[in-house]
Amino acid sequence: MAKSKEVFICQNCGVSSPKWQGQCTGCGEWNSLLAEVARAQPKSPRSSRTPRADSSSSLAVQAAQDEPRLATGSSELDRVLGGGLVPGSVTLIGGDPGIGKSTLMLQAAAALNESGSVLYATGEESLKQVALRARRLGLAAATARLITETCVEDIVAAATTLAAHVLIVDSIQTMHSERVESAPGAVSQLRECTAELVRFAKASGTAVLLVGHVTKEGQIAGPRVLEHMVDTVLYFESDTGSRFRVLRSVKNRFGAANEIGVFAMVEQGLREVTNPSAIFLSRHEQPVPGSVITVMREGTRSLLIEVQVLADASLGANPRRVAVGIDGNRLTMLLAVAHRHAALQLHAQDVFANVVGGVRMAETAGDLAIVMAARSSLRDEPVPNSLIAFGELGLAGEIRPVPFGEERLREAAKHGFKMAVVPEANVPRRPPDGMSVRGVTRLNQALDGL
Repeated sequence: MAKSKEVFICQNCGVSSPKWQGQCTGCGEWNSLLAEVARAQPKSPRSSRTPRADSSSSLAVQAAQDEPRLATGSSELDRVLGGGLVPGSVTLIGGDPGIGKSTLMLQAAAALNESGSVLYATGEESLKQVALRARRLGLAAATARLITETCVEDIVAAATTLAAHVLIVDSIQTMHSERVESAPGAVSQLRECTAELVRFAKASGTAVLLVGHVTKEGQIAGPRVLEHMVDTVLYFESDTGSRFRVLRSVKNRFGAANEIGVFAMVEQGLREVTNPSAIFLSRHEQPVPGSVITVMREGTRSLLIEVQVLADASLGANPRRVAVGIDGNRLTMLLAVAHRHAALQLHAQDVFANVVGGVRMAETAGDLAIVMAARSSLRDEPVPNSLIAFGELGLAGEIRPVPFGEERLREAAKHGFKMAVVPEANVPRRPPDGMSVRGVTRLNQALDGL
């Protein structure tokens, strides 16, 4: 008989300990160790193992086989996945409560069912609740199969019987395995349930979509090993009160990482936004001071975003530096470089920087636009509406090139912009039709040209 013993497992990182202690030795989290029952496997007598036949395969043969992808019915979701859903892949989707994870999965299930059988397993809602949401989304005629079950072995058995091409599990935190004696949502349960679904996906070729809860820090609840076990990790992002949703690819073994898809939440569910640059631009009727358009790169997509900076006389001894959508330390550095190499007197000014639309600018291509917007606000001189600017700013005042310069210029020209201030190395041999491109190497050269 296998003996059972009690171990204490950290619910944050998964490290086990033979006794309870206040702080986890693995991640340093306090009060995160919970008792779980672990069964010790009986020792089997040693026996000489007979060598198995060679089951290896040639890499060239496998690479030559073209596996068609499954269309999810949404071009934005297909873009984030790298062109569609790969058979045998496991995708983990996380996001805040109510952001639209279940809505997106139900819409995808209705579209995927046209190319093969789909099983939607829910552990949080009843079949009637799922049906009511499907009726609200206009999917009442969908023929995808539904099951209310929390045992992962029963779900795998149902998917095997149905010969499902796609299995959707909503959510992984509600599932449990009969081989683990702990409550659903515990670290051991999450790890075992995910491993069981990964084994099923690889053996059967069924594409598995997992919905995951997130913690208050915005990370998927459970041990970090979950993200290593799956093939693709997607995150839903949204600002409070905004109807726009951004689906970002954090990890993707079958496509580009950091790819984004933009959706709008409407009464009929999530509607894809084919031109996301339009929601990030204010398009003022007249040029206003402190506003400059730049081009940000997200995965394989170029996005036009508006950077706004407000410089106002400070009433206190310590001027404020407030950044929304921009790293605060980088804003302080850029203002110091502007003061040192372009004589912008911002030491007595409160500076507020914002990226319109709620998007976060993580790359350095917007440095030049931020400094140009700060100068425009300080001198009350608006920048023309038809101008865009991008480039990385160095501490010596030089303007460094950024990747995908031609793609950024083509995206700007497509939206009607006529002028561009870019690093000298990013000037193309043939500028886009109707656009004049000016290359600069120094910060003062870029600002004097305005």
